[in-house]
Amino acid sequence: MLPLAAQLRPQSLDDFIGQEHLVGPDKPLRKVIEEGKIFSMLFWGPPGVGKTTLARMIAHQQHRDFFEVSAVAAGKADIKAIIDQATAQQQSLMSTYTAPILFIDEIHRFNKAQQDYLLPYVENGTIVLIGATTENPSFEVISALLSRSRVFVLKALTEPELNLIIDRAMALVSQGKKPTVSKQTREFLIQYANGDARRLLTILDNTLELYGTLSLANLKAALESTSLRYDKSADEHYDTISSYLKSMRASNTDAALYYLARMVEAGEDPKFIARRMVIFASEDVGLAQPTALVVANAVFDAVQNVGYPEAQINLAHGTAYLSQAKKDRSAYDAYFAALDDVKKHGNLPIPLHLRNAPTKLMKELGYGKGYEMYPDPKESLLPEKLKGKIYLKKR
Repeated sequence: MLPLAAQLRPQSLDDFIGQEHLVGPDKPLRKVIEEGKIFSMLFWGPPGVGKTTLARMIAHQQHRDFFEVSAVAAGKADIKAIIDQATAQQQSLMSTYTAPILFIDEIHRFNKAQQDYLLPYVENGTIVLIGATTENPSFEVISALLSRSRVFVLKALTEPELNLIIDRAMALVSQGKKPTVSKQTREFLIQYANGDARRLLTILDNTLELYGTLSLANLKAALESTSLRYDKSADEHYDTISSYLKSMRASNTDAALYYLARMVEAGEDPKFIARRMVIFASEDVGLAQPTALVVANAVFDAVQNVGYPEAQINLAHGTAYLSQAKKDRSAYDAYFAALDDVKKHGNLPIPLHLRNAPTKLMKELGYGKGYEMYPDPKESLLPEKLKGKIYLKKR
């Protein structure tokens, strides 16, 4: 029997749950699917939110051939075979040619050469590329390919959306009987899923397979009996990096090195780890030890230049340094406090004496009047409504 996630995979937008900002009435992906519009695109979002499903829907609705590959397992030869087939059809059909959709899951796993290979065939219309990624495409997809694609950002599923998926799953397995799921069981499932429908359906499926009925006790027992594997595109990936960062934040070097070793042994992309270190250096170490950002950037450069297996030494060096560094989140907190005011108040008028005065009219209006090169540090330079506001607390 097919896994529950496969049985419940929606075939139309009417059955699709989530991503209302993309597939709701008059939203961009609904227009793509319903009006037959097509272009190369990238779906960026966490696992289990519908990236593959949407790609399949587009292909089905537009009656296009659909080739699906995973960048984790596929190589250039696999892509070449698909493109050769499409090229032959393009040359024989000419004006009646309909480009197939090439869907590449985890496209950020392709290196620069593999991504470069796709470019001419995307440009000349041999294929329509749809890539799915859990990583920021600005960092992992080459700029030339990025500029030829439209990026759609998908969001983690909300609690009401996950509840709806639970209802559909239970209706399917109950075979017409009215299923009941306790409040505690729902809460556990939703918390465990963490916005990921596939994760929710997998543990639900495993529980029913092992115990026949769904209960909180059976869910917990199924989790204990499930063999955890490090899947770089699923939950173990996020759980491990989370544990790694939290261990460094707690200055627990031993734990941080352990979680680093787990990621390295599983073949995690060293750039993924190093990028998190760069963020951590500013977010968590911050002003307490400014050289942490220098070290983290040096580690990032090293793993790019060296690669595995030697890069694990650079990662260990950086991990130990960041773990033992003093921590100070004041710059991080101050910035987001300022950002909250920007969102709350909008573009408040900038004090006149701080404004640039390149024209005579601006000078007559008071722009730049009274500005001093080195004003009193205690003077507030904020807009009038925020005058005296302090974001960065004194250390």
